[in-house]
Amino acid sequence: MKDKIFLLTGTKEPPSLAAKECNRLIDVLENEIKNKYPDVLETLLFDRTTRNNILWATDNYKSLGKGYEYNSSITTELVTGTHGNTILPRSKKKKSIQQARSRDMAEVFTPSWVCNAQNNLIDNAWFGCENVFNTEKEKPDGTKNWEINRNKVVFPKGKTWKHYIKENRLEVACGEAPYITSRYDTTTGEFISIDNRIGLLDRKLRVINENIDTSGDWLEAAQIAYKSIYAFEWQGDNLLLAREAMLITFIENYLYKFGKEPLLKSIKYIAYIISWNVWQMDGLKGVVPYSCKNQVTEQHNLFGDIEKTIKQCEGCTKENITKHNGVYCIIRDWNYNDPKTGKKGRKIKFFDQSNYKQRAKFY
Repeated sequence: MKDKIFLLTGTKEPPSLAAKECNRLIDVLENEIKNKYPDVLETLLFDRTTRNNILWATDNYKSLGKGYEYNSSITTELVTGTHGNTILPRSKKKKSIQQARSRDMAEVFTPSWVCNAQNNLIDNAWFGCENVFNTEKEKPDGTKNWEINRNKVVFPKGKTWKHYIKENRLEVACGEAPYITSRYDTTTGEFISIDNRIGLLDRKLRVINENIDTSGDWLEAAQIAYKSIYAFEWQGDNLLLAREAMLITFIENYLYKFGKEPLLKSIKYIAYIISWNVWQMDGLKGVVPYSCKNQVTEQHNLFGDIEKTIKQCEGCTKENITKHNGVYCIIRDWNYNDPKTGKKGRKIKFFDQSNYKQRAKFY
């Protein structure tokens, strides 16, 4: 059987066949991840804050039965085997489900040309000039697109490609993470080839591809790039799709550069990084979705009757992000050096009051 990733790169098949296969295979199949890359799917489903699996956090799947309820964890058994086609990209979901998610969760996905335009603004500021990676275009029919700059990226004085891949980037309410990696247009489902991608991570991998020719150095640089990309999302199916897209982007780029897939241990480490950097969160509260609770206390009164007192979450009632009683989400600051031990990396609460100023600099 032909390797799926070769088809995705579009480098090993006739263009017409590659395009047809790419449109079919934009959905990363959980069965293929489980069978081809042992233990990787388990990592992509893991929540580093709760130490359990990520939650569905949507009612779209409850009709499938036990385990698919809103507050249930997504396990490998629920999305593999005969359930291997349970989770689909938005473009492949039924229109009725798309409309319901837009109505209930304000889920509206962004066309790739808009993602590109906004990502360009970031790079315009960083490089001090425009059209570094591409030039935005308008087609004769009025639709918009971009034309890739095929020349090797030139960096401004005092900055190098190594500085660029270390720059921290964050996508909020990321959905399927179209701003991070543009493997396909999330609104149309159209596959985008590696050399035409415009995501924040895609751009970092492009400059790595342009500046490194040895596998070991490439892997080290890619790990740095992945550690600099952050995103959060509420709905568990979107979160898994985003994590999968980032993982497959890594495999595709390595194959694009070296003509073979990376070793399983390298794939596992990238999956580990992703599981930290792309997490499930209520973005307005900084906690795991629906983890805030009413606290009920019981006590006997003078007549021996039991009286219940209900105390609501202070953060929810007063809209104070520092006062929630839910589970605050934890992320990893990979660049932190412990002054005592010299150990690199530390865990921090994403919404920790003591880290407000640091986060402003961090992102």
